Amino acid sequence: MKEVSRQEAYAADITYGTNNEFGFDYLRDNMVAHFSQMVQGKHCYAIVDECDSILIDEARTPLIISAPDAESTKLYETFSKIIPRLSENVDYNIDEKMRAVTLTDEGIEKVEKILGLDIYKEGGARYAHQLEQALRANVLFRKDKDYVVKNDEIIIVDDFTGRLMFGRRYSGGLHQAIEAKEGVRVQQESRTLATITFQNYFRMYKKLAGMTGTALTNAEEFSKVYKLEVAIIPTNKTMIRRDLPDRIYRTERGKFSAVISEIKERNKKGQPVLVGTVSIEKNELLSALLQKEGIEHNVLNAKNHEKEAQIIAEAGKKGAVTVATNMAGRGVDIILGGKPPAELKTQNSKLKTDVIWQKEHDEVISLGGLCVIGTERHEARRIDNQLRGRAGRQGDPGETQFFVSLEDDLMRVFGGDRIKRMMEMFNLPEDQPIENKMVSRALEAAQAKIEGFNFDIRKHVLEYDDVMNKQRERVYRMRREILDRNSEREFALSGGADFRPLLQEQILEMIRKEIKKFVEFHAQDNYADNWNYKEIGEIANAMFGLSEEEKNELEKFDGKEKLIGYLEKLAEEKYKERENKFGAENMREIEKAVMLRVIDMFWMEHLENMEHLRDSVRLRAYGQRDPLVEYKNEGHRMFRQLLSDINVQIVNMVFKVEINSTTANRLPTSAGATTLVGSKAAQKNESLKKQVGRNEPCPCGAAHSDGRPKKYKHCCGK
Repeated sequence: MKEVSRQEAYAADITYGTNNEFGFDYLRDNMVAHFSQMVQGKHCYAIVDECDSILIDEARTPLIISAPDAESTKLYETFSKIIPRLSENVDYNIDEKMRAVTLTDEGIEKVEKILGLDIYKEGGARYAHQLEQALRANVLFRKDKDYVVKNDEIIIVDDFTGRLMFGRRYSGGLHQAIEAKEGVRVQQESRTLATITFQNYFRMYKKLAGMTGTALTNAEEFSKVYKLEVAIIPTNKTMIRRDLPDRIYRTERGKFSAVISEIKERNKKGQPVLVGTVSIEKNELLSALLQKEGIEHNVLNAKNHEKEAQIIAEAGKKGAVTVATNMAGRGVDIILGGKPPAELKTQNSKLKTDVIWQKEHDEVISLGGLCVIGTERHEARRIDNQLRGRAGRQGDPGETQFFVSLEDDLMRVFGGDRIKRMMEMFNLPEDQPIENKMVSRALEAAQAKIEGFNFDIRKHVLEYDDVMNKQRERVYRMRREILDRNSEREFALSGGADFRPLLQEQILEMIRKEIKKFVEFHAQDNYADNWNYKEIGEIANAMFGLSEEEKNELEKFDGKEKLIGYLEKLAEEKYKERENKFGAENMREIEKAVMLRVIDMFWMEHLENMEHLRDSVRLRAYGQRDPLVEYKNEGHRMFRQLLSDINVQIVNMVFKVEINSTTANRLPTSAGATTLVGSKAAQKNESLKKQVGRNEPCPCGAAHSDGRPKKYKHCCGK
């Protein structure tokens, strides 16, 4: 059979691999720089095997792609030391009304001269963003007004109440910049690049179905979370297994003593026994007790899971004793008499091995089939049912029995006192059990309560993730629209003579919005004499560059619409100049690269900020406010701010980046030679290459897919 790649498999509608792989493929697809790197198509339908394990058990933990953020602390500290050496109105411009600060070209050149590197060339959007945050932290935010330093931490001061806001952090790397400014420990964590829960991943499929033998007890969760109805399909052959009532003992020691006696008795007559334990610790404890009694047995747990198939294949042999954790052969038939010889699969076989196996098979059936012993009840009935389901398969006989003690976790929490008083009343010894169906039903009722409680917890977690999921879908849709060059061709075919590539039009629209925003802010008065032409000129100059003549021209406009129109015309002319300079195809690649990098960078920071927000809103329940409502409201506000920040950063970057054909930080272009570099013409600095340290960013400007610069030792210094 020809081996195909994951991408070819998806294209051919073939699905294979684990559910984790599908989820991670989806996340990675929304981190790529080109459509050709994507492997998943549309999410049309999915059929999940052992769906209760995947959709419920594994769904407790989200899928996360993360990377160590080793460079961030050093960068914030470095930039924080440089900012005091810059001068206002020369190196940067402060807009106190809008509480904003912007670096000028002179300021960027001074920082680059101090560092001995090109900010945009070496680190791209991320270096520039961290420099801007360091500037904001040092210039706009003041100690003991906006924040305080307490216990080596930066604590935000609420603007309205003046109270300390414990657990809250400024967004977008600003908090780290303030930490570096004040000389406290800059919190360094793994950066979450992408994350999604199992629930929200599988709910993307238009049609979702699954199969398992133990879904009925979680029918409510399947219905409410996935909108899946559970249907019971009758077994192929009538099930004749005997499920015996639980035996309840006063102490764990008495329980295990009874388990050993039961195993010993059944082993003596040759009946195969499968013993289920709740943990590796209990698994090994029972194994030691069996060894002490001289009972031969096999042990199966996570430490030797590679032998699972071999151990399970022999678990049905006459006299076999298998001690296993919950992993034991889920979905596998344990064949009575052990694994049949391969010759049995041939027609008209009369070999001696066949006769021996058939005899043992019939003998095990006459002994009652496989006996399954559970040494403890689990919180979920499904897990108990899975263990029971190892016996009585395909119409075979079998028995199941659970042994429970009052010292088990489930019994201690639910119903233990009532039964304990009953045992004390009858003065029962520790090895004397209560065997009563009423007690078994009481245990199952307790399990149902725990399942409901756990479902509420998962539902609560999902409600929070649903907020993030809407934002995730919006951001990923933005990325896909940027990558989708086919949309441009369709636009060209349907348009007229005024065709303009979609990415260019999108960026020009962002520029118009930013121009309109800062002009209207500084020209609010009805009288033009009161407009702040100086501030308008400085912001426009920082964005796309103005000559002195163009700055002086601003004051000739006494109507806002005319002033906005003039600046929009200037911006578009300067944009066209850049396109003529680099070529249309290269400019499209620059637009795409800038937009993708900025979106990815801000999205990663937004994920961290939303995580901090979730931690902080929990305390608001004490103030009679619903934490989920607070999370939704503030999350929505933060997301609106994220989209605004993305637009501002794209507009500022697209006018500053340059290209050349020598650096290694390649754009995904058909020409294969266009690369993003610095805010000025890139110059080769051989002396810098010779002096650079092994762990410092490589001078060639190469970067990882998330924008992080590659270290010299991993790039040109190999």
